[in-house]
Formats: sequence, C-alpha cells, structure tokens
Amino acid sequence: MAHNESKPSGGFFSVRMIAENSIIAAIYVALTLLVPVLSFGPIQCRFSEALVLLCFWRPDITIGLTIGCLISNGIGAALTINPAIDMLIGTSATLFSCLLISFFSKRLCIACIWPVLFNGIIVGSELYFMDFASDTPLWMSCAFVAAGESVAIAAGYALWVGLAHTKVFNTAFRPLIHQDVKW
Repeated sequence: MAHNESKPSGGFFSVRMIAENSIIAAIYVALTLLVPVLSFGPIQCRFSEALVLLCFWRPDITIGLTIGCLISNGIGAALTINPAIDMLIGTSATLFSCLLISFFSKRLCIACIWPVLFNGIIVGSELYFMDFASDTPLWMSCAFVAAGESVAIAAGYALWVGLAHTKVFNTAFRPLIHQDVKW
C-alpha cells in the first residue's frame, strides 16, 4: 500500500511532520537572527513571531516554533545578548501562545491576542527582573515587549489573511483545522 504524501496524517511523529517542524524551526531562527537588534532587547519586535499564527491551522507546528524559539534564545544567550534564563522563560511564552492559538481560538483575530499577552507579561517581566539597574517600571517593560510583539503579529495577521485562501498556502501548509477561517 503506497503512502499518500498529500494527506496530513501519517502518525504524530511521521517523517513529514518532523521535516516540516524542522523547516519551521529553521525559518524561525533565521528570521530572529536577521535583525538581532530588534529580536533581543526591551522592545523585542521578532518578526519570526508572525509564524506562531500558523498554529491556528496546524497545531503540530507548535513543536517547530518552540524549538526555533529555544534555539534563537540559546544563540542570544551564547552571544550574551540576552540572559540564558530566556531559553526557558521566553520559549515558554511562545509555547503557551502556540497552544492557546491552536486549541482556544476560533477566530484568527482572537489568536493574535495570545502572543502579545504572553510575551508582554512573561518576557516583559523577565527583562524587568533581569535588569536590576533599570529605572523602567514593570508595567512599562511589559508594555514595550507587548508593543513590539503587536507589530510582528499584525504583520503576520496581514500576511496570513492574504495567503490563507490561496492554493500555495493550502499546498504548503496543509491546514488541519480552520480551513474555513473566521477572521
């Protein structure tokens, strides 16, 4: 019996799923490192975060996005751009966002709230508590991170709204849920 490559099934750890998540992780890392001055710091406008909205259609991509974020934060820590704890804390914010986008968002516009909220609160708090000499209040640190995340998510929203009903999107990403997307 021949394996049908066009079907999204094939088991949770199929070769195709592993390959797709590896590609997503690599794209996340590349986009993060493309402009490191924006990806690490008090505002953190990571354009790679636009990819988290893909979890709206493909919950399994959560794995690749989480690994990509972990690798990016590890590289940032190795280059002393961000603290090593960001590998745990920052990656957790992305993981939580992806899970809520995947399983608790019936509309794409609602899905956009989770990464802004989680990164704003979690990463903003991390930056505040790790920078003991800062005069920036906690709420402002959270607001800066949320503002940067909002820019990345808004760009992702515009991109995915424009592509979601195209043949290229459906062929490349093979949506598993929300095929009839509600914006």
